[in-house]
Amino acid sequence: MAKVKVTLVKSLIGRKKAHIATVNALGLRKIRKCVEHEETPQIKGMINKVSYLVKVEQV
Repeated sequence: MAKVKVTLVKSLIGRKKAHIATVNALGLRKIRKCVEHEETPQIKGMINKVSYLVKVEQV
């Protein structure tokens, strides 16, 4: 499986509760923090849901 690096680039203030929960579930707490995940269908779906808040790179 490929890995993806996900970085939070926008603030969570004023966002929908479901989007905040999704970002937290990805392991992102602060702006400009990065996490690496395996590229599974579940992770892809989470990234798609909050794509306007995060930056994604292939590792």
